[in-house]
Amino acid sequence: ALRGLCDIWEQHGSGLTNMHGSTGDIIFLGTTTDQLEPIFQKLTALGFDLGGSGSDVRTPSCCNGMARCEWACYDTMKLCYQLTQDFQDEIHRPAFPYKFKMKMSGCPNDCVASIARADLSIIGTWKDAIQQDDAEVAKYATGGVDIQRNVVARCPTRCMYWDGKRLEIDNSNCVKCMHCINVMPKALAPGLERGAIVLLGAKAPIVQGAQLSSVLIPFIDMEDQESYDEFKQLLQNIWDLWADEGKNRERVGEFALRVGFGNFLEAIGLEPTPEMVAFPRDNPYVFYKLDGNGKEKE
Repeated sequence: ALRGLCDIWEQHGSGLTNMHGSTGDIIFLGTTTDQLEPIFQKLTALGFDLGGSGSDVRTPSCCNGMARCEWACYDTMKLCYQLTQDFQDEIHRPAFPYKFKMKMSGCPNDCVASIARADLSIIGTWKDAIQQDDAEVAKYATGGVDIQRNVVARCPTRCMYWDGKRLEIDNSNCVKCMHCINVMPKALAPGLERGAIVLLGAKAPIVQGAQLSSVLIPFIDMEDQESYDEFKQLLQNIWDLWADEGKNRERVGEFALRVGFGNFLEAIGLEPTPEMVAFPRDNPYVFYKLDGNGKEKE
């Protein structure tokens, strides 16, 4: 297969290729317009799918998920395949102000760094309590792990307590950072009520500075077909709004920041939730809407 690709490109192009590791794409560099159609026909005859690097949906990518990792909270490879098949038109035909990347991580470790690199990040998480094996915790303690220093003291929300014998976790304040699970994988594990959190807007510093993703959907069960269909509709709403109102070479995160996340959420038909708030307002003004009678809405 690789020899066939190289033969085609040496005949119709520059012969230069780029094997893109993060998405698994093979990129052909440099040809002329009159050679495009013969290239398309020969690549299709070889059974290869065609994409591009324009202002379209880039090839979705994911971690190994349940195929290899015990921490995966949803099947990343299944979702990656579904999104790739469902949005073939958006992948092949540039229709947006700029590129749109989707990346999937099975757990909050986020091994594909989607929260920093993807316009749409889908990161595995859980809703219930962390699974805890006290006997294994004791083994870690007697085996030389300083639980107070290396686990409890490094919890970002200080939701853990260690009395020298038993580890207690305030799961209501847990932010699913995975640190304690990474340190003691035999003793702790993600909860049983698993799903994913959907975030929007990460990018590298090109037009504006770098951005990290912001929470869009705090929890969704990607294995549920109805939830998946609602997610696809929400994604379509985002694309429609961005395509109509976005500026040229403006990533969707930059667009949301420019128009304001409140206006953005209202336009795509999504209700705001507390999980979307990074920190309290930094000004004293409270905005509200009036109903038809001129009274404040509750």
